[in-house]
Order: sequence, then structure tokens, then C-alpha cells
Amino acid sequence: MTSAFRRHIAWLGLGCALALPLTGHAEPMLAWPGKQITWIVGFVPGGTADVLTRVAAQDLATRTGLNVVVENKPGASGAIALQQVARSKPGDGYLITVPGPLIYPTPQPAIGKELAPVMLLAQGPMVIVGPAPRALPSLAAVLADARKRPDAWSYGSSGNGTSQHLAGELLNKSAGTRIVHVPYKGGGQAVSDVAGGQIPLAILGSAPVLPQIKAGTLKAYAVTTRGRLPALPDVPTVAESGFPDYDASQWFSVAASPGIDAAVLDALNAALRRTVQAPAFRAAVANAGMVAAGGTRADLERFIATDTAKWRTLLDSGAIKLSE
Repeated sequence: MTSAFRRHIAWLGLGCALALPLTGHAEPMLAWPGKQITWIVGFVPGGTADVLTRVAAQDLATRTGLNVVVENKPGASGAIALQQVARSKPGDGYLITVPGPLIYPTPQPAIGKELAPVMLLAQGPMVIVGPAPRALPSLAAVLADARKRPDAWSYGSSGNGTSQHLAGELLNKSAGTRIVHVPYKGGGQAVSDVAGGQIPLAILGSAPVLPQIKAGTLKAYAVTTRGRLPALPDVPTVAESGFPDYDASQWFSVAASPGIDAAVLDALNAALRRTVQAPAFRAAVANAGMVAAGGTRADLERFIATDTAKWRTLLDSGAIKLSE
């Protein structure tokens, strides 16, 4: 990878709108710089980012007494939403759910630079799935066939440069395969195509695939983290499938419009730290096969820096190919 390309890596972290009503007891926070919080999700409805955002937004509205509106702004693997929030003024009052790890071929707004850090929301594994009617017995069998018939295999993800894309290319590098990446505009569309047999594999967050796995329309080959997914206790990890050094996770963070007063963002962080402990959010996270996070705004910046360093070797190897 060239130094110019490295400079373009943006580690980042989504259309219909949902207005969330103000109900219950509100915990007052510092005045938000706008009439409402507009929480942007850069992907289509139905994926993990969308599901977790809507549950968190409902709790935040109740907790703070602020009106919270969730809007999906899909396109360019979330870049359109990032640019909208980065161009906004403090008075616009935007939040954005930022997934990661996430890379782009050209410079995009980043947390700690153009976007103000707020909090790490959740993190967890991805699942490698295929259509159940055509399933092979194991991930090892899939990879063996992919080496023999490279043109017969591809995998879908929620977009170019997403955590699923990175996980797929790490698998290719680890297994010596050349399974072709097929980017979608969100996890929901990829689930439909892999369940229908239009693509033979997909690597996705667990939220959109768990119902199909339990219904028997998708075969779960492996999860991408070192530990098994509690919701799928019989599904092995990639590491258990012959690649002991393999480990890939996805995460979701919250960022805000630039220029918002730090004291206001600290108060928002405090409210969100209570949100991620709320029963409804913890249930949504568990259903998505993830773990609720939290921490301070500084914790989020440190986490992103560490995650960036983790993926540097794969990026420098040139394994990731991104479309402009």
C-alpha cells in the first residue's frame, strides 16, 4: 500500500425517519444545541447498526427529555452520512452511529478529527453464513472447495471497507483463497441474497442473520472472534476451524457534530453510559450477539487508535481492494 493510500484510511465508524416520543422520567442534561437530536445511521434499516441505534435512541429520549429522531442515510459504505454530519453546525445537533473497523479509498471524516467522539456503544463478532440448502459441512470444506474452484465463490458484506469486508480479506489471506468480495448497501440486502442463493457466502453482523439461521434458511459456518457466540453455541470460531491466529470483531460508536461544547458532550456521554446499562438495550445487544460497551470520550479515541494499529499489517499487504 502506498503512503498516499495510507493517509486516506479513515477508521470510522445511518431513508426513513423515526421520531421517538418523550416518555417517563427525564434526567436533565446540559442544553443540547438544537431543538432535537438527529441521530444518523449510514446504512439501510434492519442491520445491526440500525437496530442498536433505535433502541439506544428510545432510551436516550426518555432519559434526557430530548426529542430524538433516527434517520437512515445509506450510501458509499456510510460515507455520505459521515460527510453530512461533518459538514453540520453545532446547532444542527447531529449524532451518528459509526461502525468499525471501516476504511475508505479517499479521505473521510474521522472521530477525533472532523467528528466529535462521544462513546463506544457495542462490539462483537461477525458470522460467516451460506444458504442452508446448498451448505457444505464446514468452513474447512468451503475453503478447500474455494481453492479448487475460485471462480465459484464470493462473499457478501454490508459494504466496501466495512468490518465484514476486512474480516473476509483476513480469511482469504489466512486460508490462501481468493473468494471475491460483493459489497451491499447494508446487511439486510446481503442476507436476502445469500438466503436466496444468489451469493454462496456472506460475512455479516449477527443481528440480521440469527433469525435466518434459527429458521434453517442459512447455515452458520463460523464466527469471527476468538470466543464462540452465546446465541450460536454449536457454531465454531474461525480459529477453531484451522486458523488459530484469526480474530476479527466489529464495533459501533457514537460521534457528534463538530464544535459542540465539550461539557455538553460529556453530559451526553454520561447519559449514554446509563443507556447501555438499560435492560432494553442490553437485551438488544444480546440478541445481536454483541456486548454493550460504554466508557469515556477519551476511552473511545484510545480504542480506535488501538484498532487502527491492529489492522495495519493487513492493509499494508495490499489485500484490501476498494472501489473509488
